[in-house]
Amino acid sequence: METPQDHLAQRILATAKERFFRVGLRALTMDDLAHDLGVSKKTLYVHFPSKSAIAEQIIDFIGRAMRSRFDKILDDPALSLSQKLCAIVEVIGANISKISPLMLRDLQREAPGLYQKIEELRQKNIPYVFGRLLQQGHDAGLVRPEIDISFATEFWLHAIRGLMQLDALDRTGLTLKQTLDKAAPLFLNGILTPTGQADYAAHAARCAAHQTPQ
Repeated sequence: METPQDHLAQRILATAKERFFRVGLRALTMDDLAHDLGVSKKTLYVHFPSKSAIAEQIIDFIGRAMRSRFDKILDDPALSLSQKLCAIVEVIGANISKISPLMLRDLQREAPGLYQKIEELRQKNIPYVFGRLLQQGHDAGLVRPEIDISFATEFWLHAIRGLMQLDALDRTGLTLKQTLDKAAPLFLNGILTPTGQADYAAHAARCAAHQTPQ
């Protein structure tokens, strides 16, 4: 049963999350949070020792929520491989679209431990999610039979990690979401069978249309 203290902690995290994605860690202050929540800074410190501790909780929550969503997609027998691919890319895109390269740079400078935590989550989740996805595609005959799933997964991990480094984003001038949108078809077209490619292209077009503001 949730206590009043638990409820306040959740309110703190929800308010901090909105500010964190809007202004970054440097501009996220305990004074502003206390003002927004109508509590004292002392009350905030009862729940969280620092703004970095709050940011760490936010990152952990997002990581758990994404992992749970991925599992639901991967375990859904009603979805085809292409539908799962599109759904996973959509979940990733919806989350990283909130993160700008400027915010990442701010995080790297202000809290390198938290920046590293994001890297560790990426390194943990990409092999798990895409390894399962590619194996399902291989079993369904939609991934080319000669493809080494373990190698392909490792290749994708390092490609994405490299492309999403700050210096790479500076060179390409792309956001994280734009980087993912460009990288995914390049990778998938190299490993899918012609049938898999055609099916993915059709579903990807529908996904893009669905995400485009009307």
